[in-house]
Amino acid sequence: MKPTQHYVQLNSTNSSLIVDCQNKTPAILYWGKVLSKQTSAQMLTMLSTRQEAKCSLVIEAPISLSPLVGEGFTGAPGLELNNHDYAWSFGGELANIVQSDEQNVIFETVDTIRNIKLVHTLSLHKDTDVLSASTKVVNLSEQPLSVNWCAAPTITLPDQMNKIMSFEGRWSNEFQCNSLDLFLGSFVRENRKGKTSHDNFPGMVMHNNFTHEQAGECYGFHLGWSGNHKMRAELLAEGRSYVQLGELLMPGELELAPNESYESPTLYAAYSDKGFSGLSRCFHQFVRAELLSPKLSQKPRPVHYNTWEGIYFDHDVETLKGLADKVAGLGAERFVLDDGWFKGRRGDFAGLGDWVVDKEIYPEGLSPVIDHVNQKGMEFGLWFEPEMVNPDSDLYRAHPDWVLSTVGNAQLNFRNQLVLDLTRSEVVEYLFNAIDDILVEYPKIVYIKWDMNRDINHAGNALGKPAIHQQTKAVYQLIDRIKDKHQHVEIESCSSGGARVDYGVLAHTDRVWTSDSNDALDRLTIQRGCSFFFPSEVMGAHIGPRECHITGRIVSMEMRAAVAFFGHMGLEMDPRELTELECEQLKTVIALHKKHRKLIHTGELVRFNRDGDSINFGLINEEKSQALFAYNSVNETKRTTPPKYRFVGLDTEKTYQLSLVWPTKLKEYSPSVLSVIEQQVFSGASLMQMGMQLPVLFPQSSLIFELNEVKN
Repeated sequence: MKPTQHYVQLNSTNSSLIVDCQNKTPAILYWGKVLSKQTSAQMLTMLSTRQEAKCSLVIEAPISLSPLVGEGFTGAPGLELNNHDYAWSFGGELANIVQSDEQNVIFETVDTIRNIKLVHTLSLHKDTDVLSASTKVVNLSEQPLSVNWCAAPTITLPDQMNKIMSFEGRWSNEFQCNSLDLFLGSFVRENRKGKTSHDNFPGMVMHNNFTHEQAGECYGFHLGWSGNHKMRAELLAEGRSYVQLGELLMPGELELAPNESYESPTLYAAYSDKGFSGLSRCFHQFVRAELLSPKLSQKPRPVHYNTWEGIYFDHDVETLKGLADKVAGLGAERFVLDDGWFKGRRGDFAGLGDWVVDKEIYPEGLSPVIDHVNQKGMEFGLWFEPEMVNPDSDLYRAHPDWVLSTVGNAQLNFRNQLVLDLTRSEVVEYLFNAIDDILVEYPKIVYIKWDMNRDINHAGNALGKPAIHQQTKAVYQLIDRIKDKHQHVEIESCSSGGARVDYGVLAHTDRVWTSDSNDALDRLTIQRGCSFFFPSEVMGAHIGPRECHITGRIVSMEMRAAVAFFGHMGLEMDPRELTELECEQLKTVIALHKKHRKLIHTGELVRFNRDGDSINFGLINEEKSQALFAYNSVNETKRTTPPKYRFVGLDTEKTYQLSLVWPTKLKEYSPSVLSVIEQQVFSGASLMQMGMQLPVLFPQSSLIFELNEVKN
């Protein structure tokens, strides 16, 4: 029996969402700024009345939560099914609504002819305004049901949202923002790499011509999934538009037996009328409240030293002890031993899969290094790449059938490694036991850098079926199993940098490696793009070598430090190469980071609009009594002096003491504003409305300012 409820309304602090339940299937009528008590759903329905247009349908097919072929929808359906019968034309009728409160609702739509049920779950987080939404299809029939596509709930867009911002890139240059006009037809991005990917982040922002960082309306969408995905923004000929994201399934990948179900990955979405920075604050607050471990949030995130760009595969116990001595003196708090510690690992050509300590390099095991690191006051972490195997390994020689492959097709070479088939229980058991054995033998390991360094090009499992869906689920389950047994261990998600950065994996881990590039200039745009969805404390950001190993560019220590300062900070270099001056600079900036770490990792982010020459932003505490602001000059300004730096997000009624805290020494062409403003007091209004004249600096220079409220 069809429910009598005509509408469902969800409310959060700053937004309202109304679902129209009057038709056969539920559809979003409104999602945007919180509605007044005087506004009713009936009013919005009347205002949305459409008429029969020339050479058009009398009544348009609805853009329901899952637009359906069975309802005559000619855009992209939200559901594609096949059972060699009528499943392809699923129609269905809303059969049940379960609304527990103002933030949560479940819709059940049933097709009694095809015996298929569709379940949409919507949750609007009260405090952060983030919508979590998923779609589940249930096979109620007595025959198998193939699922080709089951998108998360489809979100209709207001007609003023006419621009798409996507996030693209490549290895070592992820999260590049690209805006384009919404056009007639579909903007579609598909990822088949078996992981989130460097080049196609599963997220987009819809906005209009007037939206900028501090003002204007926008909607953000992110699919929390670490496997294949597809996302679409479509403008239909009649003027309606929508966004649709979901898991990309290979042909034959998913078949439901009777009474089995499939649920889409969760779509995370948010609305903001406070610009792009306002949208990011919604996502950041949600990550902190819902995805990260509460235990982790109560602990300061330690400054890392990672050995990779310092020594690569050149491991030696005495060398590592020397590195530990050096970086402990600089202020590092966690020492992460990267690739090269396990059996036969002298390069990337051998050893993956053989997760036992190489006794030729470590004759007494890892204990001498771990104990030395701990004696220096640092925690110890270790690198693994569990999903991979080298053909030159004991594991592969014993079990060549344990890899993903497709019958009759040669494997494509990629970093001398193949992908293990985690849909096989014996593979998962082997990996769990191998990692568990290391963690049991060395209980002082408190951190794992979990890497994944190749695409999955031949994704066939032992049954010859496409495996990415099950493979991704198996990775999540393996991580959870390890963390459940070793609850003191934190895990970082790395995939040649930022190829597995998403809310799906973040719900199981504690930090992400944003990019393999430690080039500060690259990192500015990478971290800026990543910050649309991820807060600073989960973004690994390291000060790299003087000459970047990826770009060959030489960037000053002052700028390298300033860029890493605003993430989960770390060092990744050979500290033996540092000059005395560079050591002093690192000690100073690491101490400064520790002093402001709470603000950096809990503050509200405000990004400035791009001006083409610099990348600027700030972090402000909740009370607006303390803030840090960064000015990063990338290109030489087009005029003889730079423009003014207009602070944002401060309280106009408060007064602030302004100080330059980094760098500690600055070479200037002539005396500038910096000599005048140091530790002076200014109103929030003057800093935002008048702004501060910037000094003339060389390109590739960074300044960090501290503001503290002055009580009258």
